[in-house]
Order: sequence, then structure tokens, then C-alpha cells
Amino acid sequence: MTRTRVLAALILAPVAIAAILLLPTPWMVALAAVVLLAGLWEWFRLADIDDTLARTALLVVNMGLMVAIVWGSRTSHGFSYVLLQLMTVLGVVWWLLAILWLRHFDFAADHAGYARAYKLAAGTLAIVPAWCALGVLHGGDPNGHRWLLVALALVWAADSGAYFAGRRYGRRKLAPRISPNKTIEGAVGGLLAALVVALVLAPFAGASLGQLPLVAVVTLFAAAFSVVGDLFESLLKRHVGAKDSGDLIPGHGGILDRIDGVLAALPVFALGKAWLGF
Repeated sequence: MTRTRVLAALILAPVAIAAILLLPTPWMVALAAVVLLAGLWEWFRLADIDDTLARTALLVVNMGLMVAIVWGSRTSHGFSYVLLQLMTVLGVVWWLLAILWLRHFDFAADHAGYARAYKLAAGTLAIVPAWCALGVLHGGDPNGHRWLLVALALVWAADSGAYFAGRRYGRRKLAPRISPNKTIEGAVGGLLAALVVALVLAPFAGASLGQLPLVAVVTLFAAAFSVVGDLFESLLKRHVGAKDSGDLIPGHGGILDRIDGVLAALPVFALGKAWLGF
């Protein structure tokens, strides 16, 4: 399994990096919308929506919300990021609430209509703000595309660092009822890996030496929230008895399994970067 995970990552990572660095922001945002909506399709399955027509209708509604945000951001002078920034803040608020949900495993764990409604709302609040944060980061001047790479790379590093540190040093369970394989030692290893990668890449994105402590603070928060995103998806899978969100990516499961940490980390990183001004 480890070999398959590594091979899949070696194929996908260069493609993702090339898209981030080379595509103009409108094309990058459009590509990200396709990927995130594919992840949302898998989210619907975890929310107990099995009917294809219903899932399609829900996907169209979320796509319409994305289109409305872009349409509402057009001005006579160009493009305004205000709506995207507001949605980014909303995303951070949602993930703070998600922490409370994680503390109450049985909340919305049954198959009742209200549980589906909560999980569908959670899907929109996870996907759309993350997409908006991606647009804010990539479209920012200067070097927005490089800062997006930093944000995504720290999540990838946190995920890989947690996986290998957990296998080597893991002893104490992080959230045994939600994800039995995750350990506190693995989470710490993931945070350290994210910190190293972000500090190495930040100068490439234009950060000065004096800004590196600010980058470090935002990185630690973003990496920590990536763990929250990962755990929340694990919670959804536990509720429906699923091992993976899908089987599209060999060794990695579905698309949602690969972007769950990104969904939570991007709004936090974008907000932190704007707030601290680096």
C-alpha cells in the first residue's frame, strides 16, 4: 500500500504543481472547481444521498453558488475579491464549529433527514469557502500562485509527515473513535513536516526573513486545521461504515480522501496571510 501511495503521489504532485504555477487564475479556479465538486459528489455519498438524480441536483446547486459568487464579483473596473474573502472567513468559522462536532461523535450519526441536511450544509461550507480561499491566494499580488503552492505543500507535508511519523513513533491515539490509526505522535510529526516545508518555500513566494515567524504561526494553524478536516471526513465515513470516500486514486481512495485536509487548511492560511500581511 505504501508503494502504491508513493507512486500515485509522484504522478499527481508534478501535475498539480505545474497547474498551480503555470495556469492563470481564472483557469486555475475553474480547474479547482472541477476537483472540489468531484470531492463534493463523494461527500454526498457519505451524507447518505444514494440517489444519482438527487446528488446531481445538489451538485448543480453548489455549482450555481460558485457561478453566482464569480458573477457577483465582477465590477466595471475588473474583479473584486470581497465576496471570496467573506466566504473564506465563513469557512474558518465553519471549521471552528466542526471541532465541536468532532467532540460529539453521535451528533447526526443516524440516517434521519435532519442528519442528511446537516451533512449537506457541512459539505457546502467545506467546499465553497475552500474554493474561494484558493482563488484569493492564487489571484493575490505579488506571487499569489507561489503562495498557493506553499499552502498546499504544507498540507501535503503534514499528511505525509503524520503518516510516516505515526507508523514509526505512534503510541497514543488522537481520536480513537473517529480514526483509530491516527496518533498524537503522528500529528506532531505532521505539524513539524508542514513547518519545515513552509519555511523552505516561503522565500520562494517572496517572504522576507522577518516575515518567516509570521509564516510559521499561520502554517501551524493551517496544518492543525488540516487534521480537523481529515478527522471530519473520517467521522462521516464512520457514520456510514465506509473505508474510503471512493476508489479513484490507487492507494489513496477517493478525491475527498486527498483533499479533506486542504478544505480546512486553505481558508485558515488565506485568512492568516491576509491578517498578518505577508
